[in-house]
Amino acid sequence: ERSVYQSGSVVCHICIWHTAWRKTERKIKMAKRVFLIVLDSAGVGYEPDADRFGDVGSDTFGTCIRSGRLSVPNMEKMGLYQIEGTSFEKKGIPAAGCCGKLREQSAGKDTTMGHWEIGGVISPKPMPTYPNGFPQELLDEFAEKTGRGVICNEVGSGTEMIRKYGEEQMRTGKWIVYTSADSVFQIAAHEEVIPLEELYEGCRIARKMLTGENAVGRVIARPYVGESPNFTRTVNRHDFSLEPPKDTILDMLKAAGKDVIGVGKIYDIFAGRGLTKTFPNEGNEKNMDVTIYLLDEDFDGLCFVNLVDFDMLYGHRNDIKGYADALNAFDKRLDEFLPKMREDDVLMITADHGCDPGFPGTDHTREYVPILCCGKNVKRGVNLGTRESYADISATIAELFGIRYTGDGESFLGKIM
Repeated sequence: ERSVYQSGSVVCHICIWHTAWRKTERKIKMAKRVFLIVLDSAGVGYEPDADRFGDVGSDTFGTCIRSGRLSVPNMEKMGLYQIEGTSFEKKGIPAAGCCGKLREQSAGKDTTMGHWEIGGVISPKPMPTYPNGFPQELLDEFAEKTGRGVICNEVGSGTEMIRKYGEEQMRTGKWIVYTSADSVFQIAAHEEVIPLEELYEGCRIARKMLTGENAVGRVIARPYVGESPNFTRTVNRHDFSLEPPKDTILDMLKAAGKDVIGVGKIYDIFAGRGLTKTFPNEGNEKNMDVTIYLLDEDFDGLCFVNLVDFDMLYGHRNDIKGYADALNAFDKRLDEFLPKMREDDVLMITADHGCDPGFPGTDHTREYVPILCCGKNVKRGVNLGTRESYADISATIAELFGIRYTGDGESFLGKIM
């Protein structure tokens, strides 16, 4: 203390350092709330390595645009049609935000890898898939541990599996087990034959079994209702995912004392890690109801939203009309969302992979995804071009909040703020 009081130069340096630090702190903390909305499967055109996945020519957003049904004026203002290198690019400057596209670096094209990469974790190794169905010994173990037999064990669309085996499932009480081109172990059951909680417990048992070389990305509960041949799947789907192999932006924000709110499938995809509050999936409209409600809540951190209907209800069912109409409906909800944004809010809209409803087959497609940003403190008219990883989103969010970041990706904050 004596030396500080006696030395004016020391005091002067301390004051200069403190003033500079306060200015830096104000510059770094440029957002109190970030709303990150994932339009599940809304890709913007096939990636350079799409030939490895049989997806050359896929273009989810392009298909919807060419249908003549798409009307998304809010996303258009944010720069949707100025995203470079897309089939629908129009030269010009985004009117109300920033736009670009992101390339996936992970070795897959599914929901888990896509969201993990958005969260800052690139997965270089593909998760196991079962193009010929699951090994019989695995199914026998599952049947023994759950006390119910197994039917199906095929690869295909869930709606087709339920149409084909739903009546037998109701008659026998066995599980319908099937998979797809993704790393998934899917279990379907009629809600009036096997109660939801028993179906979920069966999924938990499968999740514990599926480790090591059989560590699939997700075990998925696929409940349905109705009578043959008009079975319909319900919103009570539940995903049981692997835990991410390292910390994601969710973990880092939570460790820094921030709020991390998941809406929709976010809790399932990240196995509950890093969240401080969760709202389960109830379909696009109700998930957007929750998101708009949260605009009135005073939180400090990230609201991470997944809108799964694009993928689940339309992409996998080759329903171009339904997909385009769902995008229109989402954009219409932005009419409510955007005026309620606060001074220090940032909105980011992206996707986790493609699922082109006009492309042959019903699987996900290897595509670039959009990145659209807006907010009162976000620059207008910025084209981010093509970014090398979905993880750039998390690197940017970390810098927005001024927290330590140990994930993958490179921040684009300097370009948009």
